[in-house]
Amino acid sequence: MSSLFQMLADLTGQENASLADAIGADESATQNATRAALPLLLGALQRNASSPEGAASLQGALARDHDGSVLDSFSDLIRDPSGASGAGILKHAFGGKQRAVEQGVGQSSGLSPAQASRLLTTLAPMVMGMLGKARKEKELDAGGLADLLAGERREAESSAPDLSSLAGLLIDSDGDGMDMGDVTRIGGKLLGGLFKKN
Repeated sequence: MSSLFQMLADLTGQENASLADAIGADESATQNATRAALPLLLGALQRNASSPEGAASLQGALARDHDGSVLDSFSDLIRDPSGASGAGILKHAFGGKQRAVEQGVGQSSGLSPAQASRLLTTLAPMVMGMLGKARKEKELDAGGLADLLAGERREAESSAPDLSSLAGLLIDSDGDGMDMGDVTRIGGKLLGGLFKKN
């Protein structure tokens, strides 16, 4: 079975076209931004779930609010992501670093920060929906979810082998918090690694 990362990174032409239209960007830039944003989302969720408390919190959120049904209506989600808790997911995943992530994804892919924000708000419920669906189908407990996310992080890393760790996307090299320069610099490496395969 394809990984969550690959399933979302390889949205069909029509889905990507609809997403591009919704955020007001061209299809190529939208796909590039999606491939850059997914490792950030997966890395943030994996880091949050790396402690027993965080994994239990994620398990509860999936059981309560993300059963995978959002995946049955991609077109509705793309058209109006406001009802799918995307903003709340991003706030929980990135905290005060969300603006830097949006700016970094935008600068790395050619999207404006506003377009990157809309893209992330749409992708976040998709990621949670896929996690929720996997949790149900595989009957994963909190530890199983943490393991799944760790595997997804490794899959995302393998798409850009020049990155030593996705942690670099969330914590800057000097350890004093992530800023836009850090995200843009590392995001550029990520995109370079992805485009070598295209």
